[in-house]
Order: sequence, then structure tokens, then C-alpha cells
Amino acid sequence: MKDIWRKLPWWVRNVVVPLVVVIALWNILSAVFGLIFGIVGLVLGIVIKLMVIVALGAAVVVLVKKAAR
Repeated sequence: MKDIWRKLPWWVRNVVVPLVVVIALWNILSAVFGLIFGIVGLVLGIVIKLMVIVALGAAVVVLVKKAAR
């Protein structure tokens, strides 16, 4: 492996390889953050929908109790 590395031209070792590493790390980080934000958004969406359902249920109970008087 060291022989292959030493046989590479200087511009490949100093320019191309770091760029490939940066691009690969960027893709991995964006995938990880995308997954995390996707899960957080999904959970947050479910929580908000449940809160709306509970609030509507409470409003219906209050209106039914007032109508029953």
C-alpha cells in the first residue's frame, strides 16, 4: 500500500485525496443529520397531531356538558 501511495503524483496525494475524503465525509454527515432531523420531525408531527386531537376532544366534552344543562 505504501508503494502505491508513493507512486502517486504529488497533486493526487495533496489535492485529489483530501477532496475525495471531504466529499465522502460531507455525504455521510448529511445522511446522518437527515436521518436525525427526519426522525425528530416525524415524532414532532405525531405529538402535534395528538395534541390537536386531545384539544378537540376536550372541546367536544365541554360543549356536550354545556348542551346537557
